[in-house]
Parts: sequence; structure tokens; C-alpha cells
Amino acid sequence: MSPAADAATLTARRSTRFVAWVRAWRAGLVPFDELADEISGDEEHLVADAPGTWTDVPLSQALPAFAKLHPDEIRLVLPVPGDPRGLPGPGELTGAALLAGEAMMTPTLGVVPEVRRHTSGSGVTFETVLWRFFPVAEYRPVFQMGSAEAEAELTRALAEATTQLTRLDVAQWRPELAGALQALRRPESTATLPPGFDPRSRRLFARASVLDQVLVLAEHNAPGGAVNGYEAQQRDAALRPLTTACRQALVAACNSPLHA
Repeated sequence: MSPAADAATLTARRSTRFVAWVRAWRAGLVPFDELADEISGDEEHLVADAPGTWTDVPLSQALPAFAKLHPDEIRLVLPVPGDPRGLPGPGELTGAALLAGEAMMTPTLGVVPEVRRHTSGSGVTFETVLWRFFPVAEYRPVFQMGSAEAEAELTRALAEATTQLTRLDVAQWRPELAGALQALRRPESTATLPPGFDPRSRRLFARASVLDQVLVLAEHNAPGGAVNGYEAQQRDAALRPLTTACRQALVAACNSPLHA
């Protein structure tokens, strides 16, 4: 994997892990005691506005709020401006989810992560994640692609984007992006889902997780050192369908049916 793709895997969308592990717990496939650690990893995770709480609490204290839900009632949503699919109507929850670009939805709650960056007295920078709970009324999920369709769409979009970026000679002014996309044709990601997800969903999640972060990295570093405004527009146009396909793939993988 290229350095760009490798570095990108360090900052995967946090809602994908939240949704996948809570769903696996509700399916009886992972124990509750492991849940908070699997979701948070090496980060500090807190929760605000959870039912029955009056202040920010550790993640483990808020997870029982999902104890009565069926796994299929817990859904990943990855909205962007212009495509708020999976969110309720206008309101505080929808605004927060669009700003974050991700959310977990249930029939009665929406949960959105907020990343807070801090600097210690010695100059070390670190992050904490605050999951904010929002009440919703009778939320109903929208139709989504299945894993097979999403995988085919992602493969097609990746091939088309790679062809267009090769034509634009992206390797000359953004070699790490070109190399990362080529490497993703043969993904080596170790990104995993918890027990219960079928092999297709695992493969799709692994591939889309790395690709998603490569695209975020490319966006944050745009437009590149030796590219003019027109070339940047062409690059963005080539990547836009791939970005959409990647979001669809993550949603399809994390929301796919679970199996004992």
C-alpha cells in the first residue's frame, strides 16, 4: 500500500465501528464488556445527552441505551450536502450529521460524533471523541444498496476514476494519490468488521475503508503543488463519482444482514 493509503487508514470514520459493533452486540455475537473498547480503540470516547444522564459520561455508560434494539434498527448514515439520505427532516440532528459527514440512526435516537482536538502543556496534540445523542420521532430507514450492488458500483467507479486520473497525468502532480488508487485495485487492508458479517461485506468494508481515507487525504491536500485551477476541477470531477460509490459501499457493508 502506498504511504498515502497507509496513513489514511489511521482515521477511519468512527461511526462505521460504532454501528458495526453495536449491531453485532445486539445480535448476540459479541459480549457487552468488549463493546466500548472495540469502538474507541486507543481514543477517549465520551457521550453527551444520553438518556438518563445529566453530564458527559464514558461511552460504556451510554451503550445500554441500545439494549432493546434489533440489529436491523441500527443504521449507518454517511450524508453530504445535497445528499442527506438516511436522515430525518431539517433540525439539529440533521445539521450535526451533515457537518460531521456521518451518524448512527435508530428508531428513537440519532448519534453523531464530534472530534475535539487538544494540546497538552508539553505541546502534544491529542483528540477526544464526543458522541452526541439526539432524540428522533419514529425514524424509518430509507432504501439502500445491498453489498453485491455496492461492490460492483465501487469497482466500476474505481476503474473509471483511475482511467481519468491517468489521462490527466495525476501521477506527475499527485503521485501518492495515483499510487494509492492503483494499490486499491489489489487491497491489502486489514480493516475488519466484528463477527456476524458475511465475507462479501467484510471485503467491501475493508476496501472502502481504505479508499475513503485516501479520498479524504486527497481532498485535504488539494489542489497539489503543481496543478492549476482547471486541473484541480478536472481531478475533483474524476473523483466525485468514486467518493459517492465509496460512501454507498461503507453504508451497505455496515448495514448488511448479520449471520450467526
